[in-house]
Amino acid sequence: MSKKETKYIFVTGGVTSSLGKGIVSASLGLLLKSRGFSVTIQKLDPYINIDPGTLNPYEHGECYVTEDGAETDLDLGHYERFLDSQTSQNNSVTTGKIYQTVIEKERRGEFLGKTVQVIPHITNEIKRRVKILAKKNYDIIITEIGGTVGDIESLPYIESVRQLQWELGKNNSMVIHLTLLPYLAASGELKTKPSQHSVRQLMESGIQADVLVCRTEHKIPKDLRAKLAQFCNVALENVIECKDMDTIYEVPVDLQKQNFDEVVLKELNLPYNKEADLKDWKTFLKKYKNPKRSVNIALVGKYVSLQDSYKSIAEAFIHAGADLETDVNVKWVYSGDLTEDNLQEAFKDIDGVLIAPGFGDRGIEGKILAAEYARVNNIPTLGICLGMQIMTIEFARNVLGHAKANSTEFDTATVDPVISIMEEQKNVVDKGGTMRLGAWKCALKPNSKLAEIYGAKTIFERHRHRYEFNSDYKKEFEDKDMIISGQNPETGLAETIELKEHPFYVGVQYHPEYKSTVATPHPLFKALITAASKKKK
Repeated sequence: MSKKETKYIFVTGGVTSSLGKGIVSASLGLLLKSRGFSVTIQKLDPYINIDPGTLNPYEHGECYVTEDGAETDLDLGHYERFLDSQTSQNNSVTTGKIYQTVIEKERRGEFLGKTVQVIPHITNEIKRRVKILAKKNYDIIITEIGGTVGDIESLPYIESVRQLQWELGKNNSMVIHLTLLPYLAASGELKTKPSQHSVRQLMESGIQADVLVCRTEHKIPKDLRAKLAQFCNVALENVIECKDMDTIYEVPVDLQKQNFDEVVLKELNLPYNKEADLKDWKTFLKKYKNPKRSVNIALVGKYVSLQDSYKSIAEAFIHAGADLETDVNVKWVYSGDLTEDNLQEAFKDIDGVLIAPGFGDRGIEGKILAAEYARVNNIPTLGICLGMQIMTIEFARNVLGHAKANSTEFDTATVDPVISIMEEQKNVVDKGGTMRLGAWKCALKPNSKLAEIYGAKTIFERHRHRYEFNSDYKKEFEDKDMIISGQNPETGLAETIELKEHPFYVGVQYHPEYKSTVATPHPLFKALITAASKKKK
């Protein structure tokens, strides 16, 4: 096709937050991509932070990092995992970014002395951000608007959608409204009133929902569906049921059964004669639901009470486990609770260990104990980012004899800084967006475990950290069989470590979980599960 007209889908939410707009958007993206359309998804987040990079994971769940180094909302992880295609800086927009850009323009005098206001200046910037992705010549851009209709923070986004719909013209854009049908157990019925009010609130802002997606715990009876269609001004076939599923990966299949993608294509005046090909997706689901074996993996971290803090890791275990027809039972271990006395109890029946990433000194000594226990007892172990640094500190203390070895992140005066801050980071004052971020090159040592796992000499993986392995200690480590098996060729920085005489003891400075998708499970997670299965036997 030559330069084509890009179609826009806006996904809004009503009644309550956390309804699953991200999963519905990702599922729709998958269905449309499986029909042969080129699709991307972006997220508009109403918070005033520039990005979630400085947010505690308990505030907002995991911070996801794109290939080009954007720190983003975890929904972008869902987009990549479902679509098996990369997102970028332009796929993530926050109110903070919008206002920052407009204020910088005002300071440069770009508004010719005009009074800067929410309309038109803020809304114009939102519209510009929405349309940036069209330069990549996508057939369809799905834009998910965070928050709930009626929130003060969301108002400029809703107004921008209204303006865009008017500017783009008929059949070039549409709105999908995701809402909740609460179930009242006492009367045994689903209630439509909150959804009606939510749609009415949207209409008060000048937007008519074209499709209604209803989150529900129970099947929606025909009469209730007709009532929703009538009172929300949508066609009956455009009322889509979105029931709770055993796994998020069933959602696209369930939505396809209701012709969700066909409904959307009709609204956009696009061809819908070719059905979405979900053969590979259904094969993945079948393997996931019918494992031939199981392993128990201990995930040792400090944010385990909110499992969304490690969302990409949990999903990477699902992808790799399904690929290997293995049920991965993740045991969430809070590192702050680990002591010499309870280690054995914490790791009984454990076939593998993942030492999780994180920041700050809370729970660090517990992670060091876990690394020592896994190393000494030959338990297959993968350390990610801080996890690799923990393995390094433990090895320096207990094998190399540097009893006070530490990272300068936790002890600035340590006599043996085996992990230290990067030189260019020492004078950094701003915390946001200043780490080593995005994809970096890594050259793997020939015949190393990592080279064998990847089946490659050079890899590109995504980073998010400030502190690095101190290469002054490299020879000491390698003399004791802890080898630096991967390095950045430009900087010489250590990217991976592995212990020679161990079934699987591997640490990586990057985040492999960010690149795992349903279609391409990450080889490191597959290698850990394979090693854990061998140990279990």
